[in-house]
This record gives sequence, structure tokens and C-alpha cells, in this order.
Amino acid sequence: MPSSSLIEFIDTALSCTSDYALSYSDSKQKWLIRKHLLSLIQDYPTFTLSTDTFFHDDGTTVNLLQATGHLHVANHTPSIPLTIWIHENYPLMPPMVYVLSYSTSSIHQDHPFVHSSGATSSPYLQTWEFPRCNLTELVHNLVRIFSRDHPFVHSPAASFTHPSLTSKMEAVDRLSGMLHYDTIVLLAQTEDEMEDLYNLQPEMVKRNDITASMIVELEHERMNLTHKVKNLMNQADVLVNWLRVNDAKSHGKKLEDDDIAFVAGDEDSRLLIESLATDSAIEDSMYALDKAVEQGVVSFDAYLKQVRMLAREQFFLRAKLVKLRDPLAFSIGLERD
Repeated sequence: MPSSSLIEFIDTALSCTSDYALSYSDSKQKWLIRKHLLSLIQDYPTFTLSTDTFFHDDGTTVNLLQATGHLHVANHTPSIPLTIWIHENYPLMPPMVYVLSYSTSSIHQDHPFVHSSGATSSPYLQTWEFPRCNLTELVHNLVRIFSRDHPFVHSPAASFTHPSLTSKMEAVDRLSGMLHYDTIVLLAQTEDEMEDLYNLQPEMVKRNDITASMIVELEHERMNLTHKVKNLMNQADVLVNWLRVNDAKSHGKKLEDDDIAFVAGDEDSRLLIESLATDSAIEDSMYALDKAVEQGVVSFDAYLKQVRMLAREQFFLRAKLVKLRDPLAFSIGLERD
């Protein structure tokens, strides 16, 4: 049971009408605040009450009641200093809860319910609805969530409890915490991927420049090839026109024998062409004999005999070729002999 001095303090604070009067205007509201504060102190007698000025984020200031105390959630963890401000529109608006960090213990980073500034926002506060919600149940809820995830001790992997043993609000708290930590992991992975992509960007720009340069070079090469093709087509047209004018047999008639296309101009030229063809045939024959000996098709004696015959014939043939190619030099050589 709260002490009489505490009850007197609450009554005096709520009934004050001076410049330091609290920002609670409705009498029914004041009665509910008194009732809820007494219930809170009865369950958590370590909390003390006081009044002070509260600064909202929009810059407005109000005089409010606040409950300050320590929550003991587990034997192996430090107690949690807590301040609960009673909103000027309570109980229609939820109270403002702040965790006060120690000089030796700070709020761990990325806590799902407590900001680094100490501002606390749990699913119970986010879904606040009167008369379902009140101060005592709020503190009960804070004890449960802080026992699983202490503000000063990083322990995201809380022990699992069977769903049938948990209340709806506790299940929501657990799910909210799990989603919070999963989001942090995903954000960290996304940041790493973005960093990798950012580091890859200069290389991609470099490759883009190289590709653009290659495209320009290929375009120039294409234009050059197009120009060459046009020149070759023009030359082909000139050649076709020349053949039509200079070859009487080319008026749409196919030559009966392709060899006629290589007709010698005189007797010496004819002999030269025939000798070159014979020399090439001898070379082919010698090459075929070499392969035949390697494969064992022809005996070595037969090979030597044939090679000697072909070599002798080739010798006289090449002497004849020298004479046909340079008759003057050949005749001078005979005179010297």
C-alpha cells in the first residue's frame, strides 16, 4: 500500500493551480492518473514520483508527473533505471518512457525497443488503447521484453518459449524483436552489397570506355571495308567490261576447256609451261615415294631406283628450264664451257 505522504504528494500536485500547475485539465483525467500511479507504486514500490517540465519534439513545454525507478529483470543483469512521463492527454495517449544509461553501461546499439537516446517504444506503447492499457501493465510488459533483450546487455537470441505458453502481447514483442534484428542483418548485407557495387563502378566505367573505343574502331574498320568492297566492285566491273571488249569468245559462252584460258603466246612459252608442270609432277612423285617407303608399301631398293630415274629426268628438265627462261645466259654459259 502506498504511503500517505506519497498519496498526499499526488493529490497536491494534481490540485495545484499556481504557475507550476500540471498540464492535466480534466478532473476525470486527474482521478485516473491518481488511480494508475497508486497502482503502479503498489506493484513497484521502488518507483518515486516527481513533477518536472517536459519538452516535446515540436518545441512545446508542459508540466508533467513522472515516475522514476529501477527495474530488476534478472539476477545476472544490472537493474534498468527508468523514467515514465505521464502525457498531458493520458490515458488517451501513452506515457513517454526513457531508459537512463549508467556512466559505466550504455544502451547497446540496435536495440529493438530502446533508442540510443533512451527513448523507448514497444508494441505495447505503439498499440496503446484505453482502457485496455495502463501504467502497471506497461511496466509488466517492459520487464518481460527487457528480460529477453536487456538494454545494457546485447542478447538478441532469446530463449524460445512454446507458443501455447505465451500471451498475444508477448508473442508480438518477440516477433517485433526478431524482425528488428533480421532487418538489421539485411540492412548490413545491403550496405555491403552497395559498397561492393560502388567499388565496382570505376571498373565498369573503365570497361564502358574500352567498349566504346572498340565500337568506334570497329565502325571505322567497317567503313574502310565498305570502301574497299566498293573499289573491288568497281575494278571487277572494269575487268568485266575489258573482257567483253577484248575477248571475242566471252559473249555469254562458257569455255569448253578451262585449260584454254592459259594459252601460251609462243612455242618457248608453251615449252616453259609444260616443263614447269612436269617438274611439279616429279616433285609430287618423289613425295609420294617417300610416304610409300615410310608405310612399307614400296621396298627400299625399288624406292632408290625410282628416285634415281626421277632425279635424272628432273636434272635435265631443270637445265631445259634455265635455257627457256634465259636463253642468252644459257648460250654464254655453253660458250665458256
